[in-house]
Amino acid sequence: METVNFGSQNKVRVSLIASLIIIIVLLLSAVIGFVSLGNNAEGNVLTQNLSAPLDDVKTAKVDINMVDGNLTIDQIKGSEQVLANSTLQYLEYQGSPTQSVNMINGQATLTLMASGKGQPWFRFPWAVYNGATEWQVHLNPSVKSDITAHTGGGNIKLNLASMAITHVAADSGGGNLDVVLPDNAVNLSVTAKTGAGDVTVVIGSDIAGSNFFNASSGAGNVVVRVPGGIAARIHAISGMGKVAVDSRFSKIDDTTYQSSNYDGATDKVEITINSGAGNVSVNTK
Repeated sequence: METVNFGSQNKVRVSLIASLIIIIVLLLSAVIGFVSLGNNAEGNVLTQNLSAPLDDVKTAKVDINMVDGNLTIDQIKGSEQVLANSTLQYLEYQGSPTQSVNMINGQATLTLMASGKGQPWFRFPWAVYNGATEWQVHLNPSVKSDITAHTGGGNIKLNLASMAITHVAADSGGGNLDVVLPDNAVNLSVTAKTGAGDVTVVIGSDIAGSNFFNASSGAGNVVVRVPGGIAARIHAISGMGKVAVDSRFSKIDDTTYQSSNYDGATDKVEITINSGAGNVSVNTK
């Protein structure tokens, strides 16, 4: 006859119940903490306005680093004679952003840096959080700029259509990227990448020299618009999505497309476009 040890079974049940109670208490504590932090962040969005002097600056290296939030970069409106001005939002518990400007022989190095930490990465569906903070940076269009822009998770919009640009490197942890590049650029190098969002790059007309463009996303769609008639070589890859390249580019191998005038062209572009899971496309604007 089988003997049942009810005492042992009861001890097991008590132990399981105690473990469940501890887990529930920890989860409730986490919920209260995250909701409290979220509500505090929501009610304390501050704004800082900054300006950088122009002096005799002819070229500039611009380095912008956000913890999270959305970033817009374009040209200064009006006739204000400064290198840059900016409107920067931040959460009170983060601390205000910092700006540094160094000038040597007509070249400036402008750095905008977020302080502290971003909003919590883990968010319960019922927790109330403030929307992403916004940074708006306006640059002097007469200064040749080398731009590096980063945000941990927000969107980036670069409207550089009427500016003098030599190099762009923009990346987001997971937001969308929209990049409009200037006409008449010479030997331009551009990288635009995101962990998960969509990427759109519009290349300007009448560009000269050898130009290189790299647009990529971990999971989103990637689109590059090329001026009509420009000589171009394209490397296009998608892990799970579709690849669509304008018919004026002939397919050279599994991932490479090229215009008929590329090899002998003095003015040309080379484009690398890829996505881990989204569609990639190159079309003529």
